[in-house]
Amino acid sequence: MAKEKTVYQCQACGFESPKWLGKCPDCGQWNTLVEEHLAPKRFSRATAHPEPLSSIPHEVGGRLSTKIAELDRVLGGGIVRGSAVLVGGDPGIGKSTLLLQAAAKFDLPVLYVSAEESPEQIKMRAERLGIRSEKIGVLSETLLENIIAEAKRSRPELLIIDSIQTIYTDEMNSAPGSVGQVRDCAARLVQFAKQNGVSVFIVGHVTKEGMIAGPRVLEHIVDTVFYFEGQKGHSFRILRTVKNRFGSTNEIGVFEMTDAGLSEVENPSELFLAERPVNVSGSVVAASIEGTRPLLVEIQALVSTSTFSVPRRASLGMDLQRVNLILAVLEKVSGLHLAGMDVFLNIVGGLRIDEPAIDLAVAAAVVSSLRNRPISPQAFLFGEIGLSGEIRAVSHADARLKEAAKIGLKEAVIPALNREKLKAINGLAITGAKDINQALDALGI
Repeated sequence: MAKEKTVYQCQACGFESPKWLGKCPDCGQWNTLVEEHLAPKRFSRATAHPEPLSSIPHEVGGRLSTKIAELDRVLGGGIVRGSAVLVGGDPGIGKSTLLLQAAAKFDLPVLYVSAEESPEQIKMRAERLGIRSEKIGVLSETLLENIIAEAKRSRPELLIIDSIQTIYTDEMNSAPGSVGQVRDCAARLVQFAKQNGVSVFIVGHVTKEGMIAGPRVLEHIVDTVFYFEGQKGHSFRILRTVKNRFGSTNEIGVFEMTDAGLSEVENPSELFLAERPVNVSGSVVAASIEGTRPLLVEIQALVSTSTFSVPRRASLGMDLQRVNLILAVLEKVSGLHLAGMDVFLNIVGGLRIDEPAIDLAVAAAVVSSLRNRPISPQAFLFGEIGLSGEIRAVSHADARLKEAAKIGLKEAVIPALNREKLKAINGLAITGAKDINQALDALGI
């Protein structure tokens, strides 16, 4: 009989070491290596045989709608039968609420496995959300073998695991939430989903860095990975896709947290701009693309004389290194003096956007605040800024312009190359700019 193997595993990244180390050599975290007893591996003697691609049956229309349009959007059109979806997010962000609401609107049987809450607590949340469904079975269980046995008996179409960090298997001696337990439990749940055609939603905790807790391989095992994002003090919640084998990545769904649970935001652009101040310097509208969805957001900048020897730079919702690059271009190409200025940037609504197409809007907001010259409330911008000050073309320009026209904006400053390729859009005055100085002149700042 094979002997049980003992290793030390990093609880942050999954690195394995035959001896204990104070610092993980892989991720650099301190005091994260924990002793774990690994069960001997079992190898199957059965062999698989390949089959021709053309002979593999394909189920047409195999997606199942959740009846929540924003959730269906990030899924790529609905739930794929036999798929495994991992949902991560901060505590209290609304992961369990969203999945319970989706289960209530789902037309087929659902097994909701709560390893953190009792059935009575689930019932209290359901009553608060106004949910009364006979098709939702609630199971309070932490042992994986019992969960799979019940799923095979009741045969649900959707299995929800809340959460993977509290599930454990008897085949391992380590504690629930350890790297080995999380990896093996997730792998067996995915295997169950594929073999039985049951769709599985797995809730995952996140670390203080905002990543899903457990080994990185957890995200590789599943088919789809969502992050549920939101900032304290804001009611908006963003469900963002970072991996999807059956649809577009970087797709987002927008929700608003209310007393009755999460409600869909059908027109997020209009909502994000609803409280935008008019004729105030440092405020500008940027046209962004998240996945396949055009999104208009307000970017605010505050530039003031610094009282410190080293000026402060702060950015909420945008990469600070990208902001520093734009400020350097403004100093070099436009002759602005920002070396002694504090610069603060904010994307309103708690959003985070990493798309370079908002570069031009960031630069315009900074110049507007520095010179105290408001930008027209009817104007919006998009374009990527190069290191020599040129404005580079971006994708989906027509979708951005149509979204802006739909909510009533009248003026657009965009890259010159995009302008040459676009047809006229009713109600929009479109100006093409080759460099940052042409764009600032077109805005009158």
